[in-house]
Amino acid sequence: MRKISLLYYFVLLAPLCVVHASPPPGPVGRTCESFDGAWRFDRFGPMPDGSTRPEPAGLEKSTLDDSAWRELNLPHDWGIEGPFRAELPNNTGKLPWAGIGWYRKALTLDTNDVGSRIFLDFDGAMSQPKIYVNGSLAGEWVYGYSSFRVEITDFVKFDGPNLIAVRLDNPAESSRWYPGGGLYRHVRLVKTLPVHVAHWGVFVHTPDVSRDVADIVVETTVENQSVQPADVIVRQELVAPDSEVVLATVETKIPGLKANAKGLASARLTLKQPARWDVDSPRMHRMRTIILADGSEVDRVETPFGIRKIEWNPQTGFLLNDRVLRLQGVCNHHDLGALGAAFNERAAERQLEILREMGCNAIRTSHNPPAPQLLDLCDRMGFVVLDELFDCWRIGKAPGDYSQYFDAWHERDVVNLVRRDRNHPSVILWSTGNEIREQKDEGHNHDLSRQLTGLFHREDPTRKVTSGMNNAESMTNGFAQTVDVAGYNYRAITGKKPNYLDHIRANPDQPFFGAETASTVSSRGVYYFPVSRRKDSGAFRFQVSSYDLYAPPWAYTPDVDFDSADRLPALAGEFVWTGFDYLGEPTPYNQDKTNLLNFQNEAERAAMEAEMARLGGRVPSRSSYFGIVDLAGFPKDRYYLYQSRWRPDLPVAHLVPHWTWPGREGEITPVQLYTSGDEAELFLNGRSFGRKKKGEREYRLRWDDVRYEAGELKAVTYKQGQPWAESIRRTAGPAVALKLEADRVEIHADGRDLSFVTVKVVDAHGEVVPGADQLVHFTVAGPAEIAGMDNGDATSLRSFQGSEMKAFSGQCLVILRSRAGRPGTVELNARIELLPAANVQITAVQSSLP
Repeated sequence: MRKISLLYYFVLLAPLCVVHASPPPGPVGRTCESFDGAWRFDRFGPMPDGSTRPEPAGLEKSTLDDSAWRELNLPHDWGIEGPFRAELPNNTGKLPWAGIGWYRKALTLDTNDVGSRIFLDFDGAMSQPKIYVNGSLAGEWVYGYSSFRVEITDFVKFDGPNLIAVRLDNPAESSRWYPGGGLYRHVRLVKTLPVHVAHWGVFVHTPDVSRDVADIVVETTVENQSVQPADVIVRQELVAPDSEVVLATVETKIPGLKANAKGLASARLTLKQPARWDVDSPRMHRMRTIILADGSEVDRVETPFGIRKIEWNPQTGFLLNDRVLRLQGVCNHHDLGALGAAFNERAAERQLEILREMGCNAIRTSHNPPAPQLLDLCDRMGFVVLDELFDCWRIGKAPGDYSQYFDAWHERDVVNLVRRDRNHPSVILWSTGNEIREQKDEGHNHDLSRQLTGLFHREDPTRKVTSGMNNAESMTNGFAQTVDVAGYNYRAITGKKPNYLDHIRANPDQPFFGAETASTVSSRGVYYFPVSRRKDSGAFRFQVSSYDLYAPPWAYTPDVDFDSADRLPALAGEFVWTGFDYLGEPTPYNQDKTNLLNFQNEAERAAMEAEMARLGGRVPSRSSYFGIVDLAGFPKDRYYLYQSRWRPDLPVAHLVPHWTWPGREGEITPVQLYTSGDEAELFLNGRSFGRKKKGEREYRLRWDDVRYEAGELKAVTYKQGQPWAESIRRTAGPAVALKLEADRVEIHADGRDLSFVTVKVVDAHGEVVPGADQLVHFTVAGPAEIAGMDNGDATSLRSFQGSEMKAFSGQCLVILRSRAGRPGTVELNARIELLPAANVQITAVQSSLP
């Protein structure tokens, strides 16, 4: 076996499709192409303006004239286009996502495709998709988060154009958060010969891995859709990371595979000195599967995978490649802020980059299957993933949710999730559900949980299964034992009873972790005085103070979870609710009422009630306050508390609050410091407020007696007696300029790539002005468009799709999207009244991506 240097390997889509750019006459092997472009779209039922538009009959027919319909490319989320409407429920984002949508697209085949099998692969469709081909129903699904395939071979014609039509129905009250609406993930057109690898038919796993050797098992399901038997040979080629070097080859025979039947080929390869996949070195191999039927090659598929070993241990938690890896994870919903539910690879990558800088190493896909490309990114970037399927089973949580379809569809959804995602090394655990209401009742409900666990094991015997359990009874009534690993929501030691200690006593042989933790709430850059230490205070004016002390009744601050981790080596780690803010569920202002009515005085209460009256009795909040990072992608103060904990070797120092408080001269303004050091001294205008050392299980330093005076607040931190890091807050002067910063100044001209531009309102010294909330106007010159904009303000009902956005706590965000096939220089211009205009330039370069 040839030895090579194993380098980093990037894969965007899994499994890879082999695309033939210029196919020869007659049917060829597998081709796979994007089917995202040039759809026509229209809406019916509830409309964005509140009216109702009847759905006419015949929208699936080829003869329908759709020339007046809107033309667009996928992924597309019709709900994010808005407008925000104050009267809509804020638990699902105050956006008009409910309704019926139709998408239509022409497909032209020719005689070269005769004899091929033709498929459409949908990564997700929200929701209840029905797929029509030339007026006939070719397939359907129910769950809007599931990926699925529809074969259209028997419905197409090869001597003229075909019409593909997709009907989607998003019922109102079908979700607990913002679900989006539309063909919001990618669609692909796949063609194969009759004998081919079945859909998601390659399963690669590594049952035995060490530093010295790895056993690799590959199981391939081959489908024969021809009219006669075939002698099949399955050749597997193990390809090294970042190269085309074949490290090992093995062949398996399936003699006489019957017509309209499937066969399974299983092979084992051994690799010495394997390049293992790890969070610190996410090296990806490929398994190239080549199918020969009656001596001729008929199909080939490349499957990215990672060589790694995972283990769950009741004493030490989670192990990756024989070392304990503490899960420093976050839960995330599927929306991408101002882009909504429409999946974009760069937007998801940016989120992961921000989380990785914080020290995050794990993602929980809450509470549904993610876009498959998110898992590709996690594979490539070195995150482990808790892959979750359901938010409910038979007992629902919303009137129109999945519970009404569970009995008929749940097995198909389990199969599709597992077969789609089982080759991702990042996936370390399956979750059957979140806060399932069947936790309480024993007997049949527990049998159902065991059945679901068994379905996951049937489809993937290599990984364990969990469920996010919030009910106290689950520890002792047997529900926890229906899964392999216990995932608990809000059960920290000092948080509430029962807690993790009760689990250890009741289930000493079962690994466990925090499936959902903290749920601290805050608004970026917002602070209220006097500072209360009560967790149910801090909520005023539809915002929540960013002192990171406040949480709903069921939740608590990050410090509580840190304490549990320090006390319990068996605790595998945590998934914080949430990494990013998301649309909907704006606790404590959710469900159009306030949970935390602790206002400073009657004037505060009167102001809030007046604002609600202006909005027809509704709370204005449209997005969550849970995020460690706000909806625009700007870190809140809590980000640095987690960073100081999760990256102990990084010099971290972050002072709370900002230091621009006109009118508060001489008033008590408590100061907090988040640092990875163990000691710090605080200075205000050069005057020391004392040096403090962290006590046992103390995770932030506090100076509660500081009285505000304008100037410089400075913290000098130490670690083991040596200087470590500094944090400085300066009083900002009047706003004099705008400052624009692009996260990337070069993007691909492919119509998908994005540049995220942060817009700051600054004073004469370049300091962000914390109270700046002016309206910023934007224009774009060059081959790009504004894909979205936001400011992180959960109460803002300004459109994400416009050309202006108010600053919030001194900042806002503009997302630029390239135009396909149009390279060149792009200039974003920003203007505020009475301030000089500002701009930033980026370059769109010709893309070679498919």
